[in-house]
This record gives sequence, structure tokens and C-alpha cells, in this order.
Amino acid sequence: MQRYEKYKDSGVDWIGEIPEGWEILPGLSFIYENKAKNKGMIRNTVLSLSYGKIRVKAESELTGLVPESFETYQLVNVGDLIFRPTDLQNDMVSLRSSISEYQGIITSAYLNLRFRENADPKFFHYFFRSIDNNKIIYGLGSGLRQNISYLDFRRFNFPFPPLPEQTAIAQFLDDKTAKIDQTICIKEKEIELLKERRQILIQKAVTKGLDDTVKLKDSGVDWIGEIPEHWEVRKLKFCLSSKLKYGANESGVDYDLELPRYVRITDFGFDGKLSEDKKLSLTWQQGKDYLLKDGDILFARSGATVGKSYQFKTSMSFEKHYSFAGYLIKAEANEEIIRSDYLYLYTNSNLFDNWKSAIFNKATIENIGADKYSTLSVVIPPLKEQEEILFEYNSKNEKIDKAILLKQQEIEKLKEYKTVLIDNVVTGKVKIN
Repeated sequence: MQRYEKYKDSGVDWIGEIPEGWEILPGLSFIYENKAKNKGMIRNTVLSLSYGKIRVKAESELTGLVPESFETYQLVNVGDLIFRPTDLQNDMVSLRSSISEYQGIITSAYLNLRFRENADPKFFHYFFRSIDNNKIIYGLGSGLRQNISYLDFRRFNFPFPPLPEQTAIAQFLDDKTAKIDQTICIKEKEIELLKERRQILIQKAVTKGLDDTVKLKDSGVDWIGEIPEHWEVRKLKFCLSSKLKYGANESGVDYDLELPRYVRITDFGFDGKLSEDKKLSLTWQQGKDYLLKDGDILFARSGATVGKSYQFKTSMSFEKHYSFAGYLIKAEANEEIIRSDYLYLYTNSNLFDNWKSAIFNKATIENIGADKYSTLSVVIPPLKEQEEILFEYNSKNEKIDKAILLKQQEIEKLKEYKTVLIDNVVTGKVKIN
């Protein structure tokens, strides 16, 4: 992309130079705040700002913590820019603004900014996205929790191209970002297909093994179905070297490398690895009875991750000792019956999901305690066959992991390119064709 022929100093440090034909104007020159309320229930389409987009709330969402009347909500027109002005200090991740493509109403907790005839709302939608991505916006807030008001935007200095150029830039970015988003969407679908392929591998591994010609028998468990005739089914409690154990009910102390690290549900990422953020420790007195060993399986017993399993590996982090928290249940595989790796693979299969669904259908609260986990039916091949299955699965899964990682990296590069493109175009660093 080309640059403009001539530039001038904008007078704003973070913007730097702008094209000679552009101006720097305060927001009061072209932005005003809409405070019109929905008195008399003029409209009933309720909007919300979610993941940087304005969306219409479904009827099913309009329950619980909602007002008795939506008359206090503010009216939103197509082209209004909605901004979430609160709690800048504690939330520096969420996208805080978007242009509305709908006519509706939204809670007065948001700022509703409108544009005068000399400004293109779509151009400034992209500019707001730029200062949001670059965290420039977090320097505006005031008060204990760093809130922003319309007064901050009245004084804020904006780059201001001629109106026809604003519109041309907005149209250019609409086209380019839509193509980038479409490419990202395709790659995300490809990742989902790879994950489905992995799930198929797991399912075959724990129900049929490697021999497609093996004779099958009824497992005796409805949600398992048929299994190889030389395999067996045991309850989890008969596959372990000790009883299932609940973790420590402690709040933890400041992280100390000399103490056992306190492993909580929230420490496990989507990849099953331990996070390095917000680490805590337990004192030896608190944690000595809850130490983890390599290969221990941890089950989440309640909360948002109920039924999720994790395999603890000492290679997850660099600490020497680890203790686990009360919302986790520890299972120690009896390696003479079942390999820890195989048990963990089993708990990532559709069979395990089928069992959880059966448990939840019978319970009023989604909570799986040690008594329920102990009754889980586990399909067990002979040890030698377990090892062969694991070797084959790991070999194929390694290729899937690499393919997923590559696509995730491509997605990150596309998102990064999109951010840089918007930033460069709305500040005049490059000129659109």
C-alpha cells in the first residue's frame, strides 16, 4: 500500500504525522451524546455489546437481572456508536465499542455516541477499534475504577480526513476486514474438523483398538455398546491404587517456589497445561496430605468445568511439589491394571461424555462427587494392547496437534494484520487505492 505524498505533524504524540489534507479535531466538533430514553416503550428490541459487536438479545435472555420496564433504556439508531465506559482499570481485554446496525434500545450503562453530518460513523467505528486495540483508550478514564464519560471524548483529539475520504476508508476496511474474517472463519472450521478427527481416533482407540477384525461382545453397559471380546469393563474404583481423594479446602498463600504449588481448576488451560498466571502455594502443613504425583488424574467435581478431567504431569511447570484444591478429585491409576495415559485418553472420549450425560439427567445439580466418579464404567484392554493403542494414537495425534497449531498461528497472524491494517489506514500511515 502507498503513502500520502505529504504529511504534517498532528501534534498528538501517539498519532505522529498525518496526511497534509487531514485535520486534528476534538470530539465536540462532530460527536454528541444521545440520551433519549425509551419512554412509553417506543421500542422493544433489546441490544447488547458482546465481543466487539452489537447484537439483538433473544427473548430467552430477557429474564433474571433485567428491569421491570425497559423505559429507562436509551434509544439506539443505526449508525450510533455504543461504548462501554466502565471499569477500564480491571478489564483491558474486552473490545469496548461497536457501531450499531440495528434500531433498538440498550441499557443506559453504555455511552451512546452519535455523529454530525460532517463525519462518517463507520470511519470512526474503525478509529475507535484502533484506539481500543492499541490501549490508547485506557489513558482517558478517571475515578477509582477508571470510567470514561462523554466529556472525555469531547476533549479527545481525533484525526479527521475530508468526509468523502472517511467514507472511502470505511468502505475499504469493510471489504478488507470482511475477507480477513472470512479467512479466519474457514481456518477455525478446519481446526474444528481436526478436533473431530482426533475425537474419532480416541473413540476408536477406547472401543475397538487397533484390530478392525476383532470379534466383539456386548459390554453390558448401554452407553458403551460392543467391545472386543477379550477386553473387560470395570468400575473406576477397581482400576485405582487408592481411593478417590478430594483436594485441600484452603485459600492458599502467596506463591513461593520452596512451597508446594496450589493447583486449582482455574490453573488448567484449554490445552490441559498449567497456567503461569495468578499462582498460589500451600504451606507444607496445609499441602502435605494433598501432594500430586506424575500421572495422577484430576476430575473437576462442580462448577463450570464439572466433569472435566486433567492429567497431572511434572513437566507441566518447573515447580518441585504440587498440591491440589478441593474442587478437584484425584485418581491414581493402578498401573498393573490400566496405564494412566490410557485412563486419561478414556476420559476424553465420547464414552465418558455419554456417562456424564447419564449422570446429569438424573441429578438436579450438575455435581459429580467421588461416589459418582467411582462408579464410572471403564473399558480396559490388556496392558500390552493399551501401550500399542497409546503409541498409535500419539503418533497420529502429534500430526493433528501440529496442524492445529499451524492454523492457530495463521489465525493470530491474520488478526494481527487486521489490527495493523485498521490502525495504519485510520491514522493516515498508508493511503488506500
